[in-house]
Parts: sequence; C-alpha cells; structure tokens
Amino acid sequence: MTIKKLQDTAFANALKHGFHHKNQNIGEMLMLIVSELSEALEADRKNKHADLKKYNAGIATYNGESESQDKSTFEFFVKDTFEDELADAVIRIADLCGYLNIDLESHIKAKMRYNESRPHKHGKEY
Repeated sequence: MTIKKLQDTAFANALKHGFHHKNQNIGEMLMLIVSELSEALEADRKNKHADLKKYNAGIATYNGESESQDKSTFEFFVKDTFEDELADAVIRIADLCGYLNIDLESHIKAKMRYNESRPHKHGKEY
C-alpha cells in the first residue's frame, strides 16, 4: 500500500464513521495522535505485544466463516498492544493528512533526503 492509498483509506473510513465535520479542530486531531502514542507507551510498559503469527493463523482457520470470529481473533492477539497503538497513530496521521490534502509521502521523502545530510545525532547529545 502506498502512503497516498493509506491516507485515502484512513480518511474515507473516518468520514464513513462520522469523525469529520466542517472546520475540524486540527489541535484536537493532533492530540488524538499523541493519545495513541501514550497508549503505545502504556502497552509497552505492560509488555503487551501483538502476536501476528497466531492472529494470521486464526484468520486462516476461520477464513470466510464469520466477521465476528475475525474480530474476536484480532481482539485476542492484537487489540490494545504496542503495535496496535502505533498503527492507530499512523492511521490518525494519515487521516489528518487526507483531511488537509497533504502529500505525506513527498514530505517524508524530502525529510529523509534532508536527514541523510545531517551530522551524527544531528549534532546533539541525544
């Protein structure tokens, strides 16, 4: 999936579920991203990590049987884990960029190109 496709999909899903309205509060959207990162920190502190092998095996076992089984498998092996919360943060960033019509992929490429030219630890202690 391209970053553009991620943005389009995240934004469309947020619209579908009623998360956007006219004159969306950008500060609120940014703080929701921060809250996902806080949740990732707490999941890591509790050593809650996803098990994608078991999740994927569960999906393969129940493939096509029921949506509720897929949801249960996700909730058991992935939901509220460190990786899940990081995914939430990325999805919220993609949604924000979709809402604001920002070409995030181009900005990431430009920033990474710039970072290549920076000194060790960007000249800082840490």
